[in-house]
Amino acid sequence: MTSATTRSVDVVVVGAGLAGLTAADQLVQAGHDVVVVEGRDRVGGRVRTTEVAGVPVDAGATWVGPHHTEVRDLASRLGVQLVPQFHTGKGLLSFDGRRRVESATAMAPWVVLDVTRILNTLQKLADGLSVSTPWEHPDAEKLDSVSLGEWLTSKLVFKGTRKFVNMISLVHFGAPVGDVSLFNALRYIRTLGGLEVMLSVEGGDQQDRVLGTVHGLVTRYAEAVGAPILLDSPVERITTVGDRVTVRTAGETIEARYVVVAAAPAHRAQIEFSPALPDQHYGLSRSWRMGSLSKAFAAYDRPFWRGEGLSGEAVSDDGTVFLTYDVSPSPEGPGILMVFCDGRRFDGYEEPERRRRVVEQLVHLYGERARRLIDYTDFSWGNDSFAAGGPNPAVAPKAWTSFGRYLREPVGLVHWAGSETADTSSGTLNGAILSGQRAAREVAARLAAAVTSAG
Repeated sequence: MTSATTRSVDVVVVGAGLAGLTAADQLVQAGHDVVVVEGRDRVGGRVRTTEVAGVPVDAGATWVGPHHTEVRDLASRLGVQLVPQFHTGKGLLSFDGRRRVESATAMAPWVVLDVTRILNTLQKLADGLSVSTPWEHPDAEKLDSVSLGEWLTSKLVFKGTRKFVNMISLVHFGAPVGDVSLFNALRYIRTLGGLEVMLSVEGGDQQDRVLGTVHGLVTRYAEAVGAPILLDSPVERITTVGDRVTVRTAGETIEARYVVVAAAPAHRAQIEFSPALPDQHYGLSRSWRMGSLSKAFAAYDRPFWRGEGLSGEAVSDDGTVFLTYDVSPSPEGPGILMVFCDGRRFDGYEEPERRRRVVEQLVHLYGERARRLIDYTDFSWGNDSFAAGGPNPAVAPKAWTSFGRYLREPVGLVHWAGSETADTSSGTLNGAILSGQRAAREVAARLAAAVTSAG
């Protein structure tokens, strides 16, 4: 280090989410000097804790599947326990204001058959894609030329089928089917290991939760990574001159040999690069916009729905609430429903109106007892002041085949990480870790090659 505000290291990692922390951890273990720079006042990125009725809950990324081996290994290493997502009892489905117990009974038999037909067709299309180079598929441009909604229309689906698929799109992309490329949806399904894994609790992506919160796991990880983490330090400029790169924040100038930027494509555009990135990378940032997903948490003295034989899982076509889960810490209480909300009918209102909308739909789903809350809180990712949006990019038609190949292509001394860059479990906690590992391998190989060349 040359002064209090100027440092010299091997690698700067931009972003202290799971992807950035993993890249830093791997590089430190390989013997390199690393600094992590984070624009928020906390670690975690799209992982965030809030509190309701005195219980910490996950306002951001939540679940761990049985196949998410990297998250499970990290939890084991840090002594963090995983607990099953509560799944006992019957679910609810409400379409067109018709509330029914057990999801299939709320839809006519022909709609159930139609949903099965469409999901099977999506799965077959997804199976044909390469996750690493999907744009090489012979029908890539055709599949990328239409939205998921336009494709559903072409398949003459029933209204109920469209609503069901729209719910899937809202929870995974934070956007309705009309805003998301069919090709993007197919590639996403492929990276998660299929629709059955994607939609299931037991044996699927929603099987387990972190005891406490995911942010608790990330905080422990940050403490274990042997690199300084500079919070409240948004990167303003990254300048490359020759074989050195300089990362500048308001309070620090850090010189390095390489940079790993662990940020979603849309958020990369907040950094000024000199020399400028290739035009395609700016196209990537503009067209791979983040979706908008919000969460609310309604707390009760106990999980009363369990006594009625309900699991706390509900699917709805309500304009605000489209999905609920039971995240109560124990059967004795408090009872907590995690509520997924469509940001288009949620984010623009003040808290009292947001709360009213959520409670009214919960009353519709769970009865008048749902009106007797002991606490309520919510978080709108679309209104986040630092890096808005979540959980994944809502990639529009034609944007994958135009810009997808630049998602993780290094530019000079700059490498990229982030869950959306992963070929496996993209958009999940596990994908974030895998992307950090991959970026660290890329940089470590270049650092090793430089040593060999010098020798």
